[in-house]
Amino acid sequence: MKVLVIGGTGLIGKDVCVKLQNAGHEVIVGSPSRGVDILTGEGLEEALAGTAVVIDLSNSQSPDGETALHFFGTAGKNLVAAEKIANVKHHLILSIVGVPLAQHIGYLQAKKLQEDTIATSGIPYTIIRSTQFHEHISTIIDVQSEGKAVHVSTVDYQPIAVADVVSYVVKFALEEPKNGIVEIAGPDRGRMNEFVKSYLDEKPEEKVVVANDDNKYMFFEIPRGLLVPAGDFHPGKSGLMTGKSPHKPDDCGQYRATGSISPCCPIPCPAARLTCTPSAPR
Repeated sequence: MKVLVIGGTGLIGKDVCVKLQNAGHEVIVGSPSRGVDILTGEGLEEALAGTAVVIDLSNSQSPDGETALHFFGTAGKNLVAAEKIANVKHHLILSIVGVPLAQHIGYLQAKKLQEDTIATSGIPYTIIRSTQFHEHISTIIDVQSEGKAVHVSTVDYQPIAVADVVSYVVKFALEEPKNGIVEIAGPDRGRMNEFVKSYLDEKPEEKVVVANDDNKYMFFEIPRGLLVPAGDFHPGKSGLMTGKSPHKPDDCGQYRATGSISPCCPIPCPAARLTCTPSAPR
């Protein structure tokens, strides 16, 4: 089967491509560096020729609301138009748990637009909403630290390992389209401050978690249950507190301070801008 992976060089995308190739599928990596630009439409016709499945792991270059809305709006229209001509059988999007609950956050407005564009397109689709990644813990610490104190909310938290996200993306992409939404999350649910403390307990850093009930995440005011599934979900295998993730939280360190969006944290930080490069090239 021929599969186009938009964002196939990113944190999730590169491993998705490897899994698909190892399973015997023909994989096309969609990125400007490979001649496929979803913003301009360049290379889409060629990449989609004979393609059965499109996996969209794309991301905006900036967390700014207007920039993200432009990106997902334009890219979505280009993809839908080209996929209809190519008669694509399944379009899968990786999105974020809680998207409809925090539409005051510009980036989540953009992700909702991305979801709605494919859901109303007539193309068979699956939307995967994922919780935050294990690998984002170190970014939370960097952004929310003051000296040795790390100020962390007691909001509900249920992070998932990158490896589990990759597995679910491949699994659902190769299944029949759901024409709806599925949610994935880590096996452990707790308070965000507990997860951060668990991580710090294994580090030599002399930082102390200071818990608060502010219901804030990366400086955003959020509903208390925004970061966890509201109902049924598919659990990952790797728990940050009960087991080891195949990726270390530090894996995101290589992306720091670029002013872009974290592949480990779909919700960007508006104040510190201490975020990571996108999980997919633009």
